[in-house]
Amino acid sequence: MSQKNSPNVVDALNALLADSFALYLKTKNYHWHVKGPRFRDLHLLFDEQAGEILATTDLIAERVRKNGAGTLRSIGDISRHQSIKDDDSEGLAADAMIERLAADNERLLERIREAKAAAEAADDIATSGIIDEWADQTEQRIWFLKATLDG
Repeated sequence: MSQKNSPNVVDALNALLADSFALYLKTKNYHWHVKGPRFRDLHLLFDEQAGEILATTDLIAERVRKNGAGTLRSIGDISRHQSIKDDDSEGLAADAMIERLAADNERLLERIREAKAAAEAADDIATSGIIDEWADQTEQRIWFLKATLDG
């Protein structure tokens, strides 16, 4: 890994981490508040996806630390780095939840690609390699969400 480029990797990973936490909380919010005829299916889907997102947060933070830098330390720190917007809406329809989560997962995929490009530019093959799994998981979440809307 090139020391000159490692701040780019760290910045990209911390941005990815912030968006992962934002998406995790939004997904849990929808899990808690979904209602309607598809309640059970969506309640379970959102919970499964939230768990998957949360599981990546530790891996992302550890990659930052392995790059010799500090990572996010608070909710405020997350809010300063996140691009995925919070959602405090009440009474949101299930389809709107699905659409927002699909769009937010697409935004997360953009952040993953940015981190991948930064890692490759820094010749950080370990970070570049592990990011591929995060991209695959995110693409699968997008697919599940969009397939749910097509039904």
